[in-house]
Amino acid sequence: MINTVHCHTASASYDITIAPGAWQKAADFPGRKLLVRDANVPNPGIAADGEIVLTPGEQYKTFSAVESICRAAARLHLTRQDRFIALGGGVTGDLTGFASAIYMRGVHFIQIPTTLLAMVDASVGGKTAADLPEGKNLIGAFHQPDAVLIDPGFLKTLSLENLICGLAEVVKTAVILDRDLFALLERESSGCVNSPDFDTLYPELIGRCCQLKSQVVSSDEKEQGLRAILNYGHTFGHAVEQLSQFSIPHGLGVAIGMNTAGLLAEKINLWSPEENARQRHLLKSLQMPVSIPRNFSSDALLEVMRSDKKNDSSGIRLVLPEKIGSAQTFSGIPEALIKEILELSYE
Repeated sequence: MINTVHCHTASASYDITIAPGAWQKAADFPGRKLLVRDANVPNPGIAADGEIVLTPGEQYKTFSAVESICRAAARLHLTRQDRFIALGGGVTGDLTGFASAIYMRGVHFIQIPTTLLAMVDASVGGKTAADLPEGKNLIGAFHQPDAVLIDPGFLKTLSLENLICGLAEVVKTAVILDRDLFALLERESSGCVNSPDFDTLYPELIGRCCQLKSQVVSSDEKEQGLRAILNYGHTFGHAVEQLSQFSIPHGLGVAIGMNTAGLLAEKINLWSPEENARQRHLLKSLQMPVSIPRNFSSDALLEVMRSDKKNDSSGIRLVLPEKIGSAQTFSGIPEALIKEILELSYE
């Protein structure tokens, strides 16, 4: 089992620790500390000089929340030698990371993710952001943490839906990078959702995902090439999230997005019907939705997708699977074809 993953990028190197009580390592870092905590997560005992509590939820992932973190730091007179600590899910980590990137033009921060989605994806790699009314993650910065401290014990506090949201990012990682991980999920789907194995299976899944993402981030820190494949399912998924006014959470949107991307990849003969069927079956076996709600028009979805930050001059940019364990980024796919696939994806 993987207990420590080292992430090395051009701008920083740090360890991702996966162990019971890993959050206690935050005390080993020097300087004064501001704890930024998700309101759903009690402080397990992290000593800090100040604390700010954020309302959880994508609709609260705003620049005003970033400002509130920075103002709390200013009231504490924190300096560049001090640290922010993010305790919570992906929204808390993204906002805290963004605030640390811009406060005094950059201060240290530590990620302590408490949701599966944050553990396997959002906390690793230094992507930080807030949303605008026009779209998700349109303002942000690349800013690497000093450490990522993962205590799998937090998973035992999650609802099943929250757990499933994180599993969507595990499936994403498997489809684009690791067919053995995909096969493991197929074999152990019951241990993921029906009788969750938090002691053995989940730490293995977390360690493998962190290792894979770190390898990608290490080779392409600022998403100039390979790292773009980590957005598999996200372009379709973000559009679904946004049209739902975030009543559909990120992980479930990504699951719908992966199924939609899989249909498109099959349509253009990029991967086989058999592999597409395996992906769809796995998503369903993990109790994830795979269809777009019928009240979301394809025109409205396309309009949101046109504002995606990953697009280029060729138009909408999509990550599509070639086979289980491999994917590529494509631009210039005709919008008429994308619209056709959206309409095939309805419930």
